[in-house]
Amino acid sequence: MWLKDKTVVILGGSSGIGTTAIQLAKAFGARVIATAGSAEKCKACRRLGADVAVNYKSEDFVAATKAATGGAGAEVILDMVGGDYIERNYEAAAVEGRVVQIAFQGSPRASVDFRRIMLKRLHHTGSTLRSRSVPDKAAIAAAVERNVWPLIAAGTVRPVIDSTFRLLEAADAHARMESSAHIGKIVLVV
Repeated sequence: MWLKDKTVVILGGSSGIGTTAIQLAKAFGARVIATAGSAEKCKACRRLGADVAVNYKSEDFVAATKAATGGAGAEVILDMVGGDYIERNYEAAAVEGRVVQIAFQGSPRASVDFRRIMLKRLHHTGSTLRSRSVPDKAAIAAAVERNVWPLIAAGTVRPVIDSTFRLLEAADAHARMESSAHIGKIVLVV
């Protein structure tokens, strides 16, 4: 796999996507640096396999990434935050690194000095499934079945479920999500 021996930063490591990303990156042979918003969430990220967990409320993930990589930076950064993190990602990335934007928990807008992209020859890409064609989605599903499903079947990668709520308790589920206290997914049971 192309992640083998690469350093991957996962912003939002204790989220539903983040917990899965940590496990997948480790299974594919990467060194993982994850960010989370509390000591408890950082501990959860380390339990899932993160080599380094950074509390973004009290630590600078850019400095932590550089320290963990001997100043080289991360080859891959998975960003679900956006906003002012975009420019910080460019600083934390290695030369010829890749920033993959998959969401905007912060803001889809940023003021960025793009010279860092040029100087480091960075690749900043975005991805979403919603706008993809049915054939594209089928190809992605086939790749997941081929490369990820065996890890799930073997128990190497497991979904992290924070809590479950009955559909009638959807407001409580939203309150849990908005509190940002959860680790992993919040599930509505129909």
